[in-house]
Amino acid sequence: MRSFKLDNQYSIVCESKSTRNGFKHEATLLKNGIENGFTKVNYLNRTWEAYEFETVMLRLIEENFEDKQKEKYRKAIKWENIR
Repeated sequence: MRSFKLDNQYSIVCESKSTRNGFKHEATLLKNGIENGFTKVNYLNRTWEAYEFETVMLRLIEENFEDKQKEKYRKAIKWENIR
């Protein structure tokens, strides 16, 4: 399990789990510590992400925010993972 802070209000908690055909990444959006969104991505073999949980976090942001916020939070998770 790994947590990513987007700002003072929002954070994302990600988890990787095994499935019978491969594995999945799950991401939960928290607003002030309360669940505000959820998504998952299933993989059969491997993922070609630049960093772990990239796809599931980007999908969660796409589904839960408006355009201006999306860009801000995409940058936040990218910089969080480059450090």
